[in-house]
Amino acid sequence: MVVEVSNPVRVGYFTMEYPRATDTFIQREVASVRSAGVEVDTFAVRRPGDEHMVGDEQRAERERTFYVFPPSAARMAKAHLLGLLKRPKRTLSALKLAASTARPGLSGSLKQVAYFAEAGVVADEIEARGISHVHAHFGDVATSVAMLAAELSGRPFSFTLHGPGVFFDANVWHLGTKIERARFVSCISWFARSQAQLLSSEEAADRLHIVHCGVDADRYDASPRSSTAVSESAQSGVTRLAFVARLDHVKGLTILLDAVAAARQNGTNVELTVVGDGPARSSFERHANKVGVGGSVTFAGYCSQDEVAEILGQSDVFVLPSFAEGVPVSLMEACASGLPVIATQVGGVSELVIDGETGFIVPPGDAAALRDRIDALVNDPALRSRMGAAGRRRVQSEFASATEGARLASLFVASAEISNASVPLTQLPIRPEPLTVGSTAAASLSASAPHTAAHPQQ
Repeated sequence: MVVEVSNPVRVGYFTMEYPRATDTFIQREVASVRSAGVEVDTFAVRRPGDEHMVGDEQRAERERTFYVFPPSAARMAKAHLLGLLKRPKRTLSALKLAASTARPGLSGSLKQVAYFAEAGVVADEIEARGISHVHAHFGDVATSVAMLAAELSGRPFSFTLHGPGVFFDANVWHLGTKIERARFVSCISWFARSQAQLLSSEEAADRLHIVHCGVDADRYDASPRSSTAVSESAQSGVTRLAFVARLDHVKGLTILLDAVAAARQNGTNVELTVVGDGPARSSFERHANKVGVGGSVTFAGYCSQDEVAEILGQSDVFVLPSFAEGVPVSLMEACASGLPVIATQVGGVSELVIDGETGFIVPPGDAAALRDRIDALVNDPALRSRMGAAGRRRVQSEFASATEGARLASLFVASAEISNASVPLTQLPIRPEPLTVGSTAAASLSASAPHTAAHPQQ
């Protein structure tokens, strides 16, 4: 989707490490925003290792990204000195902001000094590139640095709020302050928006917009499940389960391994492919052997987007029994592949998975309920087909990366037009309309609700 905007908009995307194999949704979002007519320069503190270069897309993005590390003391000193000479009031204001939003304790203070030093380099670079807006992903470190860089440079900033982890330490990360100071906040779900409302003033509510993380459904082949025919794997007597996530305790893989063990003990022939890596991988591998399913579980490690699509295309059911989530992108990918999904009632999961229609939702930590739902899908290929088709339709209508990128692009352009005072500070819808060919943010603004609370000026 190409958008003709009244003035070119150039956004600096900031994350701690980019591109990572675990954050392919950010890469898709960046590509979609670019396709929507907004220029995007990517910034990160650290350059990811080769283990994250699982495809050509990652390698290309790594080459075009600006990295703060390895740090140059001379570059940092020069950036801050020039900033102090050119904008002494902004530098002092940023120092006060850094002091007031430091995490508790000596360690928190020392880390805040590092964030301020990094922000000076980022501010210098975005000014040199003519970037008009700074956007960060995640509400913790990346947004701390982006907020300070925005204050130093005089640019507005925004961030994408995921959760759930940052909500557990909202006060530590001064999440309320970040929400209040942001030009807008892109919340990935109604759940995330509700948490942001709890942490901020009522006046900030009109700046809390919902833009889903998205997937390109065309990348995933759902044709093998387009009818009620039994899949090839089912004909062979095996039902193949898939799990795609970072290998961390919060993803609940131990519960899934227990459920697989119970299902096999009851005579249900299931096999599981685990895609991903992380700190708990060796622990999960040991647990699989402990419960007797080591030979039925494949740990595939990190995979490229194409490899993930291929694994999903060869699977029958997707399972993600997390203890905490936002709206998992891996669930979107599974739905796009025409797979029925089983997930837990946490965070924003139910905004994607409709229980009994696109899959099943079970209580977190309940291995017996998980096993029962696995058995139900193993024994009913027609149900799998219906749920898979419904899930794909839902992803296409509500979680398409091109459309969601165009929604975010409309917010960036609206922010630029607000800064240029070319349109009034009109309230945008909670779910912003995606920009269309030939449109501008002004058109989106004029079609939205009357203004009720002014956006803060940076």
